[in-house]
Amino acid sequence: MNHNSIPPRWLHCPRRGQLVAERFLPLKTMLSTRYDDQVPEECRFNPSMLSVYLKSRKVEMGVLIDLTNTNRFYDKKEIEDAGITYFKLYCRGHGECPLPEHTQVFVKFCDNYIKKNPQKIIGVHCTHGFNRTGFLICAYLVEKLDWSVEAAVAEFSRARPPGIYKGDYLDDLFGRYGDSEDTPAPPPLPDWCLEFDDGDAGLDDDGDVPAHGAAPSSSGGTHTGRNRREIFRTGVVFLEGVQVPGVTQMTTQHKISMVQRKGQEFCMWKGSGFPGAQPVSMDRKNLVFLSNKHYMVSWKADGTRYMMLIDGENGVFMINRDNIIFNVASLEFPNRKNPDSHINNTLLDGEMIVDKVNGQDVPRYLIYDIVKFNGQPVGQCDFRTRQQCIQREIIEPRHEKMKAGHINKAMEPFSVRAKPFWDVTQSRSLLEGKFVQQVSHEVDGLIFQPAGTRPIDVYVPGRCTDMLKWKPPSQNSVDFRLKISKIGGEGLLTKTMGLLYVGQKDTPFAQMKATKELRQYDNKIIECKFHNNEWLFMRQRTDKSFPNSFTTAMGVCESIQFPVTKEILLDHIDKHRYKSTGASAAPAAPHHHHQQHHQQQHHQQQQHQQQHHQHQQPPAQQPPTVSSNANHAAGVKRPGADEESLMPPPPAKR
Repeated sequence: MNHNSIPPRWLHCPRRGQLVAERFLPLKTMLSTRYDDQVPEECRFNPSMLSVYLKSRKVEMGVLIDLTNTNRFYDKKEIEDAGITYFKLYCRGHGECPLPEHTQVFVKFCDNYIKKNPQKIIGVHCTHGFNRTGFLICAYLVEKLDWSVEAAVAEFSRARPPGIYKGDYLDDLFGRYGDSEDTPAPPPLPDWCLEFDDGDAGLDDDGDVPAHGAAPSSSGGTHTGRNRREIFRTGVVFLEGVQVPGVTQMTTQHKISMVQRKGQEFCMWKGSGFPGAQPVSMDRKNLVFLSNKHYMVSWKADGTRYMMLIDGENGVFMINRDNIIFNVASLEFPNRKNPDSHINNTLLDGEMIVDKVNGQDVPRYLIYDIVKFNGQPVGQCDFRTRQQCIQREIIEPRHEKMKAGHINKAMEPFSVRAKPFWDVTQSRSLLEGKFVQQVSHEVDGLIFQPAGTRPIDVYVPGRCTDMLKWKPPSQNSVDFRLKISKIGGEGLLTKTMGLLYVGQKDTPFAQMKATKELRQYDNKIIECKFHNNEWLFMRQRTDKSFPNSFTTAMGVCESIQFPVTKEILLDHIDKHRYKSTGASAAPAAPHHHHQQHHQQQHHQQQQHQQQHHQHQQPPAQQPPTVSSNANHAAGVKRPGADEESLMPPPPAKR
């Protein structure tokens, strides 16, 4: 972090609130004039402006308590020169509520000061003046004024709307001073709080790299502390445009937190928010990754991303990109070794898609990875082992209970399938064969999954620079937050424009014409593509609350400026792909002529043949098709066939 940079999300954050309990004035941190070159005049807030405000309100501030974990924002002498005592209390605020010892120092200091100076107010600020500030003021109201924690939180929310907006701060407050069961859901995220969707920025709330550092990921990213609150919004749609009975959004805060934390812990994700792996756009630079190690490929469905936590019977939860939790009723996952019991402590990764079958919308969950199975860290295994685990432990036990009549699919809210992957040599067939025409949902590219075994390509949470997504260059896109604003300078006519924001930046990344159609999406997340030197609106992203990060947006721009066309991609695969041998070989694509009742025999033959040829180059693979077995892999259901009985056989053991 450049120590001359303004802190994240500071620019449009309100300067101050109203008095809390007629005693405390919550503020965001002031920035000295040395930051003026980064701050428009209308957004500035320096110590001299605080003095002007206090005089205008005819109130006397006796002390200012600074809770930030840095001294770089302004010179305390400017505060003291205005006749205000300056008191520093270092609080991290980076995924960490004020510690009990910090709370006691704050409460004791304020209590002593108020007894000696009953007519003076106390100013309190952290970086933004909401979470650390609200937590400690509420603690004082409870401990010294005998307020209930509910009343204290409500009073702070009135004076500094929307109040404390980080769920973990509310959890801790109610855990210390009330009943955890009564913890309210955090309010919607403030409009000024521009954040992003694909991992933490690696910075704390003060805009600095945390003192405890960041752990590097195997793909070069970082998993940092929880510098972003967990989101809570009511009325979230599970699947856009489709009613899915039996799936309901969870609203009980402590249960939501339990599912969120379990997902993050299973992924070994130290950040807040959605912990799932995020691919990066393919460009000319990372295309060479396909030459360096083994990859597998599948189609990129235009679906809705969900992780699924299976935690025993009646404990199936879906986790979306905003880390919002849905409870799924009547969906069973029997234990293979004991079909009368239910698997638990299992975390899957996948996407919800909607297939068109006989003119009807059929929701389906495609599983493409697994992080934990019955508490075992299978995410640390290679990708082919993870695929085999999905088939053997998740799909097949359900199929067996269906055949025995113990699972009634008509009562389930959606179906569950394993999404197959093939060797990269099948990329041409996926793009040019009959596959795309026969798939019952939209396909918008390819996903290249690292599948190396030496070293093992494990599941990587957050931004994974080894996992590549390819789209036709004309469809490469960025998810922006749109702000409809009037722009213009002195002596110039103002005009209304659509300003496009990404995460990590308080200034617009780009802009576009504010058409009549576009104005309805003000402050919404929109997906845009770049064409003829301008950004064009594609659709609203109702499944997301955050724009892409600046890093992701720049990666997409790189792929737009130096596109990987279909011809470049397929030529590289044909001539320069990593050559798999022996145990590294991928399973063959599904064969269109194998009927369901021959699957087990076919699987046994595969095992025998692969053991015999385990040190030989694998035979040429047949292209993916969408008839018979492959119909299911592609998401097409044959009339009269049970949809989960048509899964292709699992990869044979080597």
